[in-house]
Amino acid sequence: MVDPWSDILGDCRAFAAQQRDRLLTRGIDIGPYPLSHLAFRVPEWDQYVHVRTLLERHALANRENVWNGRPISLIVPAEPLEVLDGKLVPLIELIPPVHQRVYRMGLEHLGVVVGDAFDSFVATHKPVLTGQQFQGPDSTPDPVYVLFEDFTHAKFYRLSLRASVEPHSGPFDDGFHHVDGWSPQRVVTATGPNPLPR
Repeated sequence: MVDPWSDILGDCRAFAAQQRDRLLTRGIDIGPYPLSHLAFRVPEWDQYVHVRTLLERHALANRENVWNGRPISLIVPAEPLEVLDGKLVPLIELIPPVHQRVYRMGLEHLGVVVGDAFDSFVATHKPVLTGQQFQGPDSTPDPVYVLFEDFTHAKFYRLSLRASVEPHSGPFDDGFHHVDGWSPQRVVTATGPNPLPR
C-alpha cells in the first residue's frame, strides 16, 4: 500500500502508537475518541514550503493562516491516513519555524477529539495534564495537553482542529490557500533581536 504521508513525514503509525501507549501509562485511554490531526514541525521556512508542496500533491484542500506571527497550514489528505488499528487522521497541521521555546521537529503532536466530555475529561485527568494552550479568542475551548520527555505532545480538544477553524476561516472544500506576501521576520527576545532560521 502506498503511504505518501509517512514517506514525507516519517512513520506516522508508530508515532501515533507511541503517543497512545505513553498516555495509557498516565491513565488516559484515547481508544474511545476520534483523532483531530497530526502535527509536523519544521526548523526552516524553506523546508516548510517544500514539505507543504509535497503534502499538497496528496491532498484535497488546505487552509493556511497566520497564527502567532507565522503561517500554519492545515492540509486535508485526499485519503485520510489510518493509524491505531483503524482510526483516521483527517488533517495534517504543518508548522513552520518557531519564534521561541524548545520544540520537537518532525512529528510533534497528536490531536484527539474528546467532544462534549471535554470538561469532565479535564477534571478527571488534571493530575497528569501538563497544561492548556491558549489559542486566541475564537478557540472552543483551548486544548489541554500532555508534554512528553522528548518534547512531543498529545493535545485534547472539544472540537477537531478543522471544526474549530472553519467557522472563522471558511470551509476546506474550495482548494488551496496560502498566505500572500509573508516572509521570515526578525524576532526580539530577552537575549536580543534574532533572525528566524531559514
